[in-house]
Parts: sequence; structure tokens; C-alpha cells
Amino acid sequence: MLGGISIWQLLIVLGIIILVFGTKKLRNVGTDLGGAVKGFKKAMNEEEKGEEKTEEPQARVSHEDETNTYDVQAERKPEEQEERK
Repeated sequence: MLGGISIWQLLIVLGIIILVFGTKKLRNVGTDLGGAVKGFKKAMNEEEKGEEKTEEPQARVSHEDETNTYDVQAERKPEEQEERK
């Protein structure tokens, strides 16, 4: 079976889980999980459809603007060096 776990062991574990959490809480967790999976599938389908419809070119970045570049070296102030020692 599943890695040496028999059906009876699974039933015992399931029974303990039902005793600890209760059927109502487990039903809510199952509903939430099902809704999350459904929402994920819906989003994936919408994304695939969106990719097919929009074939717009991506924005281009131009490097024509002159920018200033500063070459600096970081140094500590003398009083900060003494405080750290």
C-alpha cells in the first residue's frame, strides 16, 4: 500500500482527526481548499486567454538620456570608529 500504511491505520488516523477538529471544521477546510483550487484554475485559464488576445509590443527603454554617475568610497567618521571599539 502507501509506504506500509494499511487501510486500518488510515481509518484510525482519520477518526482521531475527526475527534480533534470536528466534522464542521473539516467541512469548512475542504470548502475553502476547493474554492482556492477553483480560483487558481480560473486565474490560470484567464491568463492563458489574455496572452492570446494581447499581442502588444513591450515598452522599450532608451538610453539616450545623459545621466550623472558618481564614483565614491564610503568611509566612517572618526567618532563612529571610536564608539565601535
